Parts: sequence; C-alpha cells; structure tokens
Amino acid sequence: MTTEVLTRPERGTVPHGAGFWLTAYAFTVTMAFSAVPTPLYVDYQHRDHFSAATVTVVFAVYALGVAASLLLVGHVSDRFGRRRVLVPAVLVSVLAGFVFLFWPTLPGLLLARVLQGIAVGAITATATVHLAELHRAARPEAGRRRAEIVAVAANLGGIGLGPLVSGLLADVAADPLRLPYFVVSVLLVVAAIGLSLVPETAPLLDEPGPYRPQRVRVPAGERGLYYAAALTAFAALAVFGLFTSVAPALLAGMLDAPSHTLTGAVAFATFAAGATGQVLLARRPPRRTLPAGAAAVAAGLAVLVASVYASSLAGFLAGGVVAGAGAGLLFAAGVAVVSGLAGATGRAEALAGLFLAGYLGLAVPVLGLGIATRATGLEGALAGFVVVVVALGVGSALAAVRRLR
Repeated sequence: MTTEVLTRPERGTVPHGAGFWLTAYAFTVTMAFSAVPTPLYVDYQHRDHFSAATVTVVFAVYALGVAASLLLVGHVSDRFGRRRVLVPAVLVSVLAGFVFLFWPTLPGLLLARVLQGIAVGAITATATVHLAELHRAARPEAGRRRAEIVAVAANLGGIGLGPLVSGLLADVAADPLRLPYFVVSVLLVVAAIGLSLVPETAPLLDEPGPYRPQRVRVPAGERGLYYAAALTAFAALAVFGLFTSVAPALLAGMLDAPSHTLTGAVAFATFAAGATGQVLLARRPPRRTLPAGAAAVAAGLAVLVASVYASSLAGFLAGGVVAGAGAGLLFAAGVAVVSGLAGATGRAEALAGLFLAGYLGLAVPVLGLGIATRATGLEGALAGFVVVVVALGVGSALAAVRRLR
C-alpha cells in the first residue's frame, strides 16, 4: 500500500500554490451559495404566503442535509482523493442552483436546500484538509497558520458573503428570486473547472478498503468534557442559524427594514465577526476563550431581543456582531478541546461527533423557534430561543472550563 503524498503536481494541473487559491475560491463560493437564500426568504413568504415557521423548516432540512453528508461523505476523500470529492460537491451545488431557478415553489426550495446541505457537508472537511496539504506542498518551510486562516475565512466568511452578494443583486434585479442564483451558479461552474486543475494531495492507496460511514468516537475517560464541548458547538451554530433563517423576517416585519442589501449586510457582519474572533484569538487556550465566547453570546443576544422590542436597527446589528463573535469563539474552543482530548488516530472520529452536534444545533433550535411562533408570535418565540441558547452556551462553557481546570 502506497501512502506517500505527491509533492509534484501531475500533468495537466497547476502548481500547488495556485491550487491552494483555486481551492480557497471554490470553498468560499460553495459556502457563500449555501446562504444566498437568506435575504430572499421574505420574498418567498410574500409570494407564496407561507409563515416564518415554514422558513425554519426550509432551513432545518439544509442543516440536516449537512449533518448526513458529513457522516456519509465528508471523510471519503481519504479513500478516493480530494478532487474526486470536491468537484462533485461543487457540481451538486450547481444542480441546486438550477432547482432554485426552474422550480421556485416550496417543494423545489426544500429540494434545493437539501442539495446545498449535501454539498456543504462533503466540501467542508475535505477542502479544509486539502488547503492544509496544498499549503504544506507549496511552502514546506512555513507553518500551518496561513492555511488555517484561509480555511476559516472561506468557511464563515463565505457564508457571510453569500447574503451580502445576494442582497445586492436582489435589490437591482427585476426578479430577485432568479438573478442571485444565476450569478452564483456561474461562479460555481468556474470553481468546478478550477478544482479540476488542482493537484491531488491525498495519500495514494493501492487498496482503499470497503466503504463505511464516518465513525463518531467519544474519548474514554473524558466524556463529561467532550459532551460539554459538543454542547458549546450546538449553541454556537444555533446563533448562526438564527441569522440565516428568521433574521430577515425580523428585519422586514419588526424593524421596517425591507432592503435585501441591509438584510445581507447584517448576516455578513455576524459571520465576519465570528471568523475574525476565531482568527484573532485562536491561539488562546480554551479555558480563556470559552468564558469570553459565552459572555459575548449572552450579551449579544440580549441586545438583539431588546432591539427587536425597541425597533432599533443599530441595536440589532450590534447584537448580531457581538453574538457572532462569541459564537465563533465558542465553536473554535470546542474544536480545540476535542482535538486535545483525542489522539492523532481518533481525532477525526471525535471531531465528527462535535460537528454533528454543531449542525444539529443549526437545525433543532431554529426549528423549535419556528414551531413556537405559532403559539407566541415571532417576538415571544425569539425571547424563548435566546433563553435556551444562552443557558446552553453559558452552562456548557462553564462546565468545560471547570473540567479543564
């Protein structure tokens, strides 16, 4: 069995340094596309007359698609190669774009969101590893820092760019439910072509062995700390889920801010704050970043709820930025804790459980928020959502810090 990583690009491919940036571009565009519908949900609601609860269902099927794809597909690039996973994942996103364009009713919206979730689950871990390997091949004397920063920027930054670009295009388009999808689908086709030119970096295996889903492993002896870290990931992604699901309805209905660009800008600011917090404080130990992240999430969401009742756009934006920064810190700290608990051979399996918890956090609380709107209205449901997420975030962070000490 051959396990040597190729250090020279094969014929028909670009150098590793160029491949690094082509992969970063494809990663960014795919993640951006996953959030393109965010500022458009209000248009779907007005056109098809469905409720905020339906929007949360549409969002939840995406998150569940991501979780399923992470477990079933996210690790297969170790067997088949990075490009053989990345290129099909981007093409699945292109297929989702066609569904958005040519089947714009609720069933098509649900199908397109599932396809987006499958693509994101397949590309997230694979692109992150591919970037690290390409960087190491192009600059073997350098550290890992640049690859890590670019991966974070492509992931969270890409999700933030999606609503911003979508909102800008929707405000100038005659049909806001078509132009954003068309433009980003073209960018995705370019990304797929670029990825086909990127050198392969996965170890070449003569006998890959039988396929199996990604295993989830909880490190023995530290289950309490592991579960606390998983709950921080759950709470962190619940915050981000709020801003990519019902936040547009809050802005349009309660704050009298119907602009697509404004909605996209709020989502962008939230995710940019999360990415910036991760990059700036990633080297600090989890026992310090966990309390800071939990406090920021609690303060930001409290400001957000108050701003909704006060109809304050500035407060809504400030709350989103603070909560987004805190969620980014919580998630990064959770990853660091789990990575430290697991040995090198079990790290992928331990992180799989953490990411599964995170994407369940992306879906379940937002879905509960949508169901609660039927009984309490959006304002009351938002207050309940905040209480639950803050309690989970603060409680799990304090539990993890106590066990780390």
